[in-house]
Amino acid sequence: MEDIRVGVDLGGTKTEAVLLRVGGEVPEVLERERIATERDGGYDHVLSRVAALIARFSTRAPAASIGVGMPGGLTRAGLVKNSNTTCLNGRAFHADLRRAVGRPIAFDNDANCFALAELAFGAARGAGLAFGVILGTGVGGGVVLGGRRACTAGRTIAGEWGHVVIDPSGPACYCGRRGCVETYLCGPAIERRHAARTGQRQALAEIDDPVTLAEVAEIFGRSLAIVVNVLDPDVLVLGGGVSNLSILYDEGLRALARHVFDDEPRVCVVKNELGDSAGVFGAAMLR
Repeated sequence: MEDIRVGVDLGGTKTEAVLLRVGGEVPEVLERERIATERDGGYDHVLSRVAALIARFSTRAPAASIGVGMPGGLTRAGLVKNSNTTCLNGRAFHADLRRAVGRPIAFDNDANCFALAELAFGAARGAGLAFGVILGTGVGGGVVLGGRRACTAGRTIAGEWGHVVIDPSGPACYCGRRGCVETYLCGPAIERRHAARTGQRQALAEIDDPVTLAEVAEIFGRSLAIVVNVLDPDVLVLGGGVSNLSILYDEGLRALARHVFDDEPRVCVVKNELGDSAGVFGAAMLR
């Protein structure tokens, strides 16, 4: 039988669905559709849009498995927490979506989906233990071991590197703590610190100030050294807009080497290969 899967990447601004045929070295995209999430419409509106999208795809492939990747995690009661689509927080979105679609659906954090896809089809292919690093409007991480995500049902914090506190007196984070990695390395945070120091408001891709970039490289290396010291992964694969900063791959790696508890760090640090396909491909791999 053909292995056909539906993957959905639910983001803060867009939601994408894909119908994949897997089994080869690279998945075959049979259909793909992207819609606006329209989170300002509120919980019921987002739920109905995602349910309708899944229904269209599952009608085209009734036997396909369905996986959904989304930011945030779950409370013990099954309620969404820490989603940047804030209308979902505190709501039983997983249960409600399954009920609306009338089909089993597998869920996971979007960073775990990113790591899963990059290990299966992208830059981390063949690694035993991979850590996916999301450096975008937020900072997240996903752990994949032996081709399977480390996050298991009911325990959703594996890989939440973005909310490791590196300075308790640092900037306030939306999670309620101060000085999380995310408050230093997400794109908006880098832009804010650059503007405060130089008086220049620039988009991340336009920043070429050596002091700002050197600070980013140092914090990047020092923060990721925590992950390497704990997990000793084979590969760190970087994604998100901040991963396009070339300084991460030279000065950032030198900073990582200085802070890792090893005289010769052997971890491979690579940029993602799948781009914005990683999240939706990883969601399709969920079971």
